[in-house]
Amino acid sequence: MKKIAYIEIDTHAEIAQAFMDIMQDSQDFAVDYYFSKKIKDQIRSGHEAVFLSDSSMILDQLKEKNYDLIMIGTVHRYFTTFFTLIKKYNTAVIAHNLNFTKASKPSLLKSIFKGDVIYRLKLWLKEGLLYSSKIYLTSQSLLVLDEAMASERYQFLPLFYTKDFPQTDNEHRIIVIPGGVSQKRRNYQYIFTTIQHIKADQSYEFVFLGKAKDHELKQLGELSQKLPENIRITYFSDRVSSYEFNQWMQKADVLWCPIQQETEFFSMKETYGVTKMTGNLGDAVVYGKWAVFPSAYPSKLNFIVPEGENFLRQVNELARLNYDFRKEYGKEEILKKTEKLLMKLTSG
Repeated sequence: MKKIAYIEIDTHAEIAQAFMDIMQDSQDFAVDYYFSKKIKDQIRSGHEAVFLSDSSMILDQLKEKNYDLIMIGTVHRYFTTFFTLIKKYNTAVIAHNLNFTKASKPSLLKSIFKGDVIYRLKLWLKEGLLYSSKIYLTSQSLLVLDEAMASERYQFLPLFYTKDFPQTDNEHRIIVIPGGVSQKRRNYQYIFTTIQHIKADQSYEFVFLGKAKDHELKQLGELSQKLPENIRITYFSDRVSSYEFNQWMQKADVLWCPIQQETEFFSMKETYGVTKMTGNLGDAVVYGKWAVFPSAYPSKLNFIVPEGENFLRQVNELARLNYDFRKEYGKEEILKKTEKLLMKLTSG
């Protein structure tokens, strides 16, 4: 049995959870998990070996073990630590923003003064920001979670599988917009305008499944006062618990994902579906739901549907159609693909 260490001491708890969920049934790999307290507090673990870690501890912790592969879930800080680690071990890094992985030193230096200057100065002066591209260049393997982003340089890591949930029978159509309610990543202005002008005989509920704040929260409150009785919106001013998220995602007839095509990471341009994955892709797979995306979004996946002129007609048609997610995204099928990749990464 091969041994893997999975490290997440920064950001992406949901990806660490997905890796843990898929690997718990593996007979060929044993995985130890090294999480910061912030990540560990968000993780549901069973019998897995989970160790509390941080950037000051991880190098000493790894010395004591003999792993075939070190997987790093996020490299968006602690660059000095990760650069030291990558030079010593067989590593695979999950890349979330492909343009950031290739950022030059001048670009990184310029970006320091374009955002949260104090935080970015800390990354530069104390955490080795200028090593970032060296880390991605030096790592034995780079992984992406969206197959459309795979290439010779970036290998696809299959993680998301369709889970078994009880079927729901809704009294009205439920359209869920998953994700934090911020104009930065999704076009909420477009959503608000579309909902405001809906005229329908049928009942619809639009669920904004993420924390809303500031301008968007105010707009949601105003919008809720203007809608006819058969059009409802549900929104949250606090962080949505994992329980609530699960409940609403299971109820959804359709996911509505009007993501912004262009976004930024560390003041560098990224493009969803090309250089950056949207979490809505994983949401659709995990919960087995049709997802309506902007027509410009580049996808060859059958369950991602380009938004048409008549959105409600599209929703009603999709709600009546069954898509067999488990045929392609069943847990056993995804585990086989994941193990095949891991076997390749640990055989070098």
